[in-house]
Amino acid sequence: MIVASAGHIDHGKTTLVKALTGVDTDRLPEEKARGISIDLGFAHWQTGAGATVGFVDVPGHERFVRNMLAGVCAIDCVMLAIAADDGVMPQTREHLSIVHLMSIRHGLAVITKADCVSPSRLEEVTADVRDLLAGTRLAGTPILPVSAVTGRGIDELRDVLASMAESLQRKAQVGKRLRYAIDRAFTVPGSGTVVTGTVFDGSVSDGDRLRVSPSGRDVRVRGIQVHGQPARHAMAGERCALNISGAEVASVRRGQWLVHPVLHAPVQRMDVRLRLLEGEPGPLRHWTPVHLHIGTADVTARVAMRRGAAIEPGTSALAQLIVDAPIAALHGDRFIVRDQSARRTIGGGVVVDPWPPRRRTDPAQRVVVLEALAHEEPKDALRALAACDPAGVELVSFGRSFNVDDATLAALLHETGLV
Repeated sequence: MIVASAGHIDHGKTTLVKALTGVDTDRLPEEKARGISIDLGFAHWQTGAGATVGFVDVPGHERFVRNMLAGVCAIDCVMLAIAADDGVMPQTREHLSIVHLMSIRHGLAVITKADCVSPSRLEEVTADVRDLLAGTRLAGTPILPVSAVTGRGIDELRDVLASMAESLQRKAQVGKRLRYAIDRAFTVPGSGTVVTGTVFDGSVSDGDRLRVSPSGRDVRVRGIQVHGQPARHAMAGERCALNISGAEVASVRRGQWLVHPVLHAPVQRMDVRLRLLEGEPGPLRHWTPVHLHIGTADVTARVAMRRGAAIEPGTSALAQLIVDAPIAALHGDRFIVRDQSARRTIGGGVVVDPWPPRRRTDPAQRVVVLEALAHEEPKDALRALAACDPAGVELVSFGRSFNVDDATLAALLHETGLV
């Protein structure tokens, strides 16, 4: 299970991760000097039952939200930290909005620095946090007061995390080709280029030949480490480091993917369902410039809609994102959009069709096709597409978009009775 911290700056996220794992995730000299997290930090802890919980410690400062977004793109669970003395703060709200838009369904809230306040203040903050979570995907999740200094609540927090790890169910390992989101790239003397990241889908093995996307460079996996230990394989939901040959470190960076060659199909236009946050001051209109965060990438884009159409605050609608540089994306990928100046999160959503038709189509028919594609399960989408599209279903594109391998696609055809 991969857990990301979230919350306002100086609310004790890094100290909390250290209390749980013994690892100080602030690795950069500037982080040590300034006493704040700037980039992503990583640690892990093994439960009593043998499950491994990986932690992604994200920065809480508003200037580093882009780094925070790269850290939460492939997590299973979020640990929202709120300091008992400060209470709910602006980045608490923005991070929670991001978690909600990314459809992260598992998590808990941790009230840190519980030793610094009175019992009545602790009750007040707990009530505020409960109200804050209401209406989000984290409504009803545990709220635990802790102190990394005295140790209060740390064992209880470990128990909750261990229970979540044991009950977690993953569907991204079987029948899918590899997708690996890169968040760091560096050189190790004697080994060459090393990347770290998270296995989104499928699995990776020593010796696999992969492709860097969207650049298209072919590489080979020379070695794998999972939580600092050599391994032969890594599966969906695991963080790992890959030693690769065929690419200099200057050609590999955060925002890129390592994928099975079949999945390399960069996009610059994609049909999406986009939700505008309820607190926005006005509607989102056609051709609005935004910062798009998808996977670990941060790129500029524009929101395209029918002329005169708009998305009102608190609502969602189908739209098209026109991206200024090629990116890698598939059906079901979650994304966040921030305003043109990258100062605030304004909304987010899900990719419906990463390769929309280039020629003009009947708008009413296109909406029907997109509603069919919006099904989360490939089987449901395949049935709906076959029923509504008179041209039939182009299976190679469908299999790539939903990332189902040939054997799984053949089984879907047999199950649905399609010819």
